[in-house]
Amino acid sequence: MTIRRTLTAMTAVAALTALAACGDDNGDENGEGNGAEAPEPEIGSEEDFVTDLEFTTGGTGGTYFPLGGELSEIFSEHTDANVNYVESGGSGENLGRIMQEQSQLALVQNDTTADAVAGELEALGGEAVENVGWIANLYPEAMHIVVLADSGYESIEDLEGATIAVGDAGSGTRAISDAILEYYEIDYTPEVTDFGTSTDMLADGQIDASMFVAGPPVGALTQLAASNDAQLISLPAEDAEAIAEDHLFDTYDISADSYDFLDEDVTTLSVFAALVASTTQVSEDLAYDITAALFEHGDTVTLDVADNLDVEEALFGIGDIPLHPGAERYYEENDIDLP
Repeated sequence: MTIRRTLTAMTAVAALTALAACGDDNGDENGEGNGAEAPEPEIGSEEDFVTDLEFTTGGTGGTYFPLGGELSEIFSEHTDANVNYVESGGSGENLGRIMQEQSQLALVQNDTTADAVAGELEALGGEAVENVGWIANLYPEAMHIVVLADSGYESIEDLEGATIAVGDAGSGTRAISDAILEYYEIDYTPEVTDFGTSTDMLADGQIDASMFVAGPPVGALTQLAASNDAQLISLPAEDAEAIAEDHLFDTYDISADSYDFLDEDVTTLSVFAALVASTTQVSEDLAYDITAALFEHGDTVTLDVADNLDVEEALFGIGDIPLHPGAERYYEENDIDLP
């Protein structure tokens, strides 16, 4: 099998604009949704299924892109698929590309996916994504609120009037950033960009703060801290719990040993990073093989987030997101309780 790396030529904004033009929740970590049954996904016919798969990831400065690259190698080697992993603007764009049958595999946030399935994702114009199936939860992703140590910003309230990078267009980061800033009623100037770019802008003094969601440690932040005195803003625990209650988020502590510049844990919010696949273009058999390859060969992934990969936790965060039939068969055979 072969593997290719491609950078998408279409920007996140252009992609989402095109998607909108084409179309006229809460859950706990054990996979329980809002009480309603997950919708049945649209299933393709035999002639619709493909083995040349585009795997959409995220920005090059984050975790999704390098993780997608390593997973692509695993899937290409241990299944019948040829996997081409691509850079993207994040979860919203990735789900839109699956909906439009441009991509077949994607890394996504679980909360963004739940909104997309329910037809509540603003980036997709409220059009429900009916052909996406959950493969597995991979790891928790934490909201990082980054400022420079000499900025004078010590709390989230201090960001009143600031210029803040809130995530790329269509990214899951944007949804969490909005939830936090709306909770505190912060008046700010948004900078819509990926977090790799945002850390460069922060270092250059073009913005005051960067908010992004990723599995710690994040390479772009580590690089920023190597040449600048970086600081993470912690949320009061009671505020984090209140925000989490109204969304598909969890409270989370970024461990002090995640970054050299931290002296203590940082309280924030988290979601789950998940692998999903098209149900109209990825057959049950191929999805089964991809799921098996993930858990049987995932220990070869070199990124720290791979330490969280555990078949017993594969359905954490699934909520009301449909399970891909191939993944469902794998979990049934391995005695994993299904939602």
